[in-house]
Amino acid sequence: MKIDGVSYRSVWVDREDGWSVRIFDQTRLPWAIEILRLVDEDQAAQAIRSMQTRGAPLIGAVAAYGVALAMRRDASTARLDHVVEMLGKTRPTAINLHWALQRIRAALHNLPAADRVAAAYAEAAAICDDDVETCRKIGEHGLPLLQEIAGRKGRVNVLTHCNAGWLATVDYGTALSPIFQAHDLGLDVHVWVDETRPRNQGAALTAFELGKHGVRHTVVADNAGGHLMQHGKVDICIVGTDRVTRQGDVANKIGTYLKALAARDNGVPFWVALPHSTLDMQVRDGVAEIPIEERADAEVTDLTGRTADGRIETIRVVAEGSPAANPAFDVTPSRLVTGLITERGRTEASEAGIAALYPEKV
Repeated sequence: MKIDGVSYRSVWVDREDGWSVRIFDQTRLPWAIEILRLVDEDQAAQAIRSMQTRGAPLIGAVAAYGVALAMRRDASTARLDHVVEMLGKTRPTAINLHWALQRIRAALHNLPAADRVAAAYAEAAAICDDDVETCRKIGEHGLPLLQEIAGRKGRVNVLTHCNAGWLATVDYGTALSPIFQAHDLGLDVHVWVDETRPRNQGAALTAFELGKHGVRHTVVADNAGGHLMQHGKVDICIVGTDRVTRQGDVANKIGTYLKALAARDNGVPFWVALPHSTLDMQVRDGVAEIPIEERADAEVTDLTGRTADGRIETIRVVAEGSPAANPAFDVTPSRLVTGLITERGRTEASEAGIAALYPEKV
C-alpha cells in the first residue's frame, strides 16, 4: 500500500545493511510515521509484545524475521528451539504467530548450522510473500459481495471493527482488502470505522489507512454500530480475525461479538476475512478453548492522543483507585457468522465449509 505516494510493506529487510528488519511503530500512528530498526530477537519480541507491531498475520512475519536475526548470532539447534519458544509466548491468542514460527523452525531444523542464516531470511521472506498474495486473493473473493450491494443500492456502507488492513498484515489487509479493491475499481464505498477501544486501532490505524488510500470513512464510537444497523445505515459488516476454529468460531478484537449480535438482529450480513494461517483445526469450541489475552489495565484507564499544540500526551480517564479489566479478544460463535472470506474463496462458517476449502487441514 502507499503512504503519500510511496509504496510500503509493513515489514521489510533494511535495504542498506541487508540484514536488520524494519517495521512501523504502530503505537505512534497516526500522529507520527516512525520506522523502527530491529537488530535481534529480543527487539522483535518486544515490538510484538508492546504492539509496536500487531495484527495476526504481521506478528507471525515479524517473529519469523526475529528467528532470522537470532540465527545470525547463534545458529545452533538449541538456540533455534529457544527462540521459537520465546517468541511464541509474546502474544497468546493469534494462531498465525505459532504457525509462522513452526514453519520457519521446520525449514531450519534439519539444516547444518552454517546454512541456517540464509535459509531463515529466505523462509521469512517467503512467509511475507505468501501473506501478500493471500491477502490480495482475499480481496478478490470479497469484492463481489460489495459489487452486488453497489449494483442494488449505489453506495456501499461497510462497518468494520479493529484494524484488519495492511498494517495488520504484510500488505493489502484482510477485511480491508475487498474495500481497497472496490474503491480502486470506482465503487462508491463508505466505511464506518469503529474506534475499537481500548487501544483505538480503528480510530488510529484503520482511519489512517483508509484516509491515505482515499476511501470515504467515518469514525464512530464502538457502541454506535447497533444504532447504525437499526437505521439501515450498514449494508455489510466485514471484520478480520486472530483465530478461527474448525467449526468456524471466530476470535477477534474485543467487541466483535457484540457487533455480530447486532448484525444478526438487524439482518446485516456479517463476514469474516482470514488467511489460511489463521485457521486452527486443533480447536473446535472457540469460547471454551481459545486463550484470551488479558492486557494491562492502563490500556483501559489511560488514553494517548495529540494535544492542540502538537504534543503526544497520555492522560488518565478513569477515577483514581478504580481497577480495570482488559480482555483483548472475544469469540463470535459460528452461528452468528454469515460466512468466511479466504484466499481460496468464500464459504459458510462451519466444519464442512472449511473442510471443503482446506481438505488438507482436516
